[in-house]
Amino acid sequence: MTSSSTSTKNPARLTPGRHDELALAPAKTKLKPPSLYKVILLNDDYTPMDFVVHILQVFFGKNKEQATRVMLQVHTEGRGVCGKYPADIAATKVAQVTAEARKHQHPLQCVMEEE
Repeated sequence: MTSSSTSTKNPARLTPGRHDELALAPAKTKLKPPSLYKVILLNDDYTPMDFVVHILQVFFGKNKEQATRVMLQVHTEGRGVCGKYPADIAATKVAQVTAEARKHQHPLQCVMEEE
């Protein structure tokens, strides 16, 4: 056989400049958004209100008015939602608040609940 008879297209080889012959269609995957968890402060009779406001400002980015509103909710209703976060972030915030409260010798409790 001559070399001209072997000029049929081999599907495994790409023609120079044409890279679309073996392209794969993009996979269609639907990602479910992560579950959110509420971070909640619980009321106690010993933690000063100013400290709770401080916690809400430092760890949850609340301004003075927002922090005061949540603090009053904790005081009057026994609990107040600080924010909603994915599980790992919520767990980190709970640990940070608990550590800060213990550092200042306050019994403030912070928990997380699935939304």
